[in-house]
Amino acid sequence: MEILLIENVPHLGVRGDVVNVKDGYARNFLLPRKLALPVTAGNKRQIELEKVRAEKLRAKELADAKSLAEKLEAISLAVAKKAGENGHLFGSVTNADVAELFKGKGFTLDRRDITVPHIKDAGTYVVDVRLYSGVHAKVNLEVSAAAAAE
Repeated sequence: MEILLIENVPHLGVRGDVVNVKDGYARNFLLPRKLALPVTAGNKRQIELEKVRAEKLRAKELADAKSLAEKLEAISLAVAKKAGENGHLFGSVTNADVAELFKGKGFTLDRRDITVPHIKDAGTYVVDVRLYSGVHAKVNLEVSAAAAAE
């Protein structure tokens, strides 16, 4: 039986593929679970239209991510952490700290998309922000030592 997959099915194909499977597999497994549809001209056309719509959406998201990357790379962040006399920080700067700094600048980013190098000393560091598949922004982070309260 020739069927049109409407969901990704492991070891069979991805959404939109037309595959030939045994009748029992289609009738007893794929069709009842709404993983596939019998092949008709209308079903093929519907999936093709959805693919085009998804591709347009993906292109828009990519353009938005590139625009956001340019905006993020134009700014620099600064944070002051308590440090000892030698400039060694008592704590480290984490991705959650950097996410809060971005929030203060008006950018809402998920902390899991921010990669911060191991920061234990004052100085300038580069933070990597993943915005979309293949789109990253490099942002400068200035870490300064604040006087420790005695």
